[in-house]
Parts: sequence; structure tokens; C-alpha cells
Amino acid sequence: MNPPLPNTPAHAASANAKASASAQRWAQIGLVVNAFLAMIKLVAGLAGNSYALVADAIESATDMIGSLVVWSGLRIASRSPDDRYPFGYGRAEPLAAFAVATMMLGAAAGIAIEAIREIRTPHHAPAPFTLAVLAAVIVVKELLAKRVLKVSEASGSVVVHADAWHHRSDAITSGAAFVGIAIALLGGPGWEPADDWAALVAAVIICVNGGMLLMKAMRDLMDRAPDAALFEAVGGAARETPGVLAIEKLKMRKSGTGLYVDIHVQADPALSLHAAHVLSGCVKSAIRARVPSTLGVLVHMEPYEPEEVV
Repeated sequence: MNPPLPNTPAHAASANAKASASAQRWAQIGLVVNAFLAMIKLVAGLAGNSYALVADAIESATDMIGSLVVWSGLRIASRSPDDRYPFGYGRAEPLAAFAVATMMLGAAAGIAIEAIREIRTPHHAPAPFTLAVLAAVIVVKELLAKRVLKVSEASGSVVVHADAWHHRSDAITSGAAFVGIAIALLGGPGWEPADDWAALVAAVIICVNGGMLLMKAMRDLMDRAPDAALFEAVGGAARETPGVLAIEKLKMRKSGTGLYVDIHVQADPALSLHAAHVLSGCVKSAIRARVPSTLGVLVHMEPYEPEEVV
């Protein structure tokens, strides 16, 4: 089977499919890693008398569910358009990101409530071995976060970006737990609540990250305009097309990792209908060449009307 021709919808769909496959693979890896770490941290936290580590295990559990949601969202978003969804299933991505962010906020609230309860309840200091567990967790989660962030940058996927920050928030909460446990151990009697204060700080960090991801997902769901650089790229490609005299309007919206463009192009009023149709095709090809993630381009051809100089 021949590969899809460049600058065509099939080529853009193929590129998006590859990016989606890579993102799904890392979501699966994240799912396995989070399940393993959640189990290790929960056992170590209970055995080592550290609520900060137990809270971290809860955060890893939400990461695990989040990775499952991300994977499901990416699978749905990668489906081809059909009669029921002519613009594709790209909205599944920001919906999945919205769900992940909501879970992060819920986890933060639960951890904060339990941390406050633990602060008010006298208990023993954490066991020293919990520090070694946390150190290993921090390294693993930060490496995973960096790799998934690279995948999100390559694909432009908001849900993969959310998953990466979910991993990073886990590394941050583990770091906070490490500091809290270290203070409790070094401070001796009377410093035991430092472990629980660390859990409370971790909850605040998770809440802030969850709120930022929630806002980003909502922007995509509400068709917020992409970055100015993308407008420059699309508008520049259209203006540089031979025969195009001006651009009147340009609208764009994201759909998953892809992009839909609606542009009004002005050309010589004397052009025949056939020539205008050919020119619109050239504009579409130029935009797809400049921005390969473009899934669809709707070109409105209009007569060029220069402004009169008074």
C-alpha cells in the first residue's frame, strides 16, 4: 500500500495517527509504572508509619487511573471521522484531560483532609527506610514526566501534557514527603507532624497543577484560538500563495492533535470560477505544507477590493 501523499488530509491523518500511537504507548507505560509505585509506596507508608508516603501512594493511584483515562481518550480521539462525527473524535482528548485534572483536584482534597486529621493526632515518627523508597520514586517519576512531556510537545496533545504533569506532580509530592520525613527524623520527638505537613504541602501542589490543567482542557473544549505563532504560520502560507491578494478573515480550532482552518481569501475579481477553485486548492496545499497537523481547510474565495485612499 502506497504511503499517503504529502499536504493531503490523509497525510495529516497518518501523521496524527503516529503521534497518537506514541502517546498511547507511553500512557500504557505510565499505567504500569504507576500501579507498581502505588503498591510500593502504600506498603512502605503503612509499614514505616508515614502518612506523607501513604498520601503519595494515593496520588500514584490517581495517576494510574489518569493514565487509563488518557489511554482511552487517545484511542477514541484517533478514530477517523464518520457520518455521525464528521469532524472526528478529537474532543475526546480535552475531555480526558478534564477528567484527569478533576481527579487530581479530588485527590488533593482527600489528602489535605487526612493530613489535617493526622496533624491533630499524636503519632510515632516515620521509619528511616521510607526515605530510600521516596528517593527512588522521585527519580523514576521525573524521568517519566520528562519523556512524556517530549511526546506531548511532538504531538501537541493536551491530554498527554496533562498526563506528563500528573507524573511530575507525583515526583513533587514525593519530594515534599521526603523533606517532611527527613525533618521528622532529624528533629526527633515533637517533630513527628512534619511528615503530615509535607502531605498538606503536597496536596496544595497537586491542587495548583490540577487547576492549571483543568483550565487548559476547558480552553480547548470551548474552541479557544490557538497561539499567535500558529496564526502567523497559516496566514503566511496563504498570503505567499501566488494569486492571493489579501486575507480578510482567519479562524482556527484544535481537534485533538489536529487543526481545522476557516479562511477568507481575496483574489482578482476577474478570475473565472474554475480558476478561483484551483487557487483555493493551492491555498489549502500551502497551509498543509506549512502546518502538517492541519486536518481540514475551508477556503472562502472573495473578490479583492482595495481600500480607497482619501
